Amino acid sequence: MKRRLCLASATCLVLTLLLASSAWAYHQPLLNLGFTSFMDGAPPAGPGWYISEYLAYYSAYRLEGAEMAGVSDPKLEMWVNLNQFLYQSDTPVLFGGKWGVDIIVPFVSIHGEPLPLPDDNGGLGDVLVGPYLQWDPIMGKNGPIFMHRIELQTIWPTGHYSNEKLLNPGANHFSFDPYWAATFFFTPRWTASWRLHYLWNAENDDAFGPNDKEEPGQAFHANFASSYEVLPKTLRLGVNGYYLTEITKSKVDGAEVGREEVLGVGPGLLWSLSKDTHVFFNTYFESNVHNRPQGNFFSLRLVHHF
Repeated sequence: MKRRLCLASATCLVLTLLLASSAWAYHQPLLNLGFTSFMDGAPPAGPGWYISEYLAYYSAYRLEGAEMAGVSDPKLEMWVNLNQFLYQSDTPVLFGGKWGVDIIVPFVSIHGEPLPLPDDNGGLGDVLVGPYLQWDPIMGKNGPIFMHRIELQTIWPTGHYSNEKLLNPGANHFSFDPYWAATFFFTPRWTASWRLHYLWNAENDDAFGPNDKEEPGQAFHANFASSYEVLPKTLRLGVNGYYLTEITKSKVDGAEVGREEVLGVGPGLLWSLSKDTHVFFNTYFESNVHNRPQGNFFSLRLVHHF
C-alpha cells in the first residue's frame, strides 16, 4: 500500500522508473564492477580452497533524472560485504582446463537522501554460483606469459526484496553472467588483466506489484587493470577500471527505457603478505554515465589460500 500511494505522486513515479532495481544500478542487478582487478587470470597460489572477503563502499553524488523529480543534491550510499568461497582442483577436464567452483554470498546496506529517495534498506543479496575452468600458465624463459579462466557464473534471486522499496539488495530475478578472465605479462613485473562478461537477465514479475514486470537489458561489462611489481613478491601498484553498457534496453511493463552505461577508473594496489594471503585496494571515479547513478567506488579485498 505504501508503494502504491507513492506512485500517485508524479515525483515518486519519476523516481520509481529511474531507481526501481537492486544495488546502485537503475535496473541491473548487483554486478562485478571493480570488485576484481590485478592478476585476475588465475588463483594466486594454485589448487586448493580459497576464501575472499570484500568490503566495498559506493557513494553517488549524481542521479540522472533526479532534477526532473524536484530532488536537489541527491545522495546515495551503499556498503557491500562479499563472502567468496572458491575451490580450484588440480584435475584437467576439457582442453587442459582444470575445474573449479565459485560461490559468493553478498550482504548489502543502502541509504538514500533526501526524501523521496529510498529510505535505509539492507540484507542478504543475490547469491552467485559459477563452475569454471582454469588453465595452467603459459610459461616463457623468465616466468609466466599468459593465464586465463572461463566461468559460467549465475546469479540467483535469494536476496532481500520488497516491491515497496525503490532499491533492494536482491533483484528478484535470475541472471546468467559468464565471463573470461585473463592476465598477460608484458614483462615479469608488468602485467595487464581483464575480465569480460556477457549478462542476460530474466524478468522480475513483481517489480512494483504482482502485475508489474521489469526486464533489465542484456549487457556487456568488463573489469580491466594494469600493474607493476614495485617490491618483488610483495607490492604491485597500478591502474584499474570497469565499464558497463547495455546491449538491449531495459523494459518496464513492456515499455523500453534508456540504456545504462558507466566507466570507472582509478588507482589500486596489491599487497602480498605471503604466497597464500593477499590484500587488494581499488578506487574508481565514474564518468561517461547514462541512466544510472554517478559516484565513487572503493573496494578492499582479502584473499587467503588454505
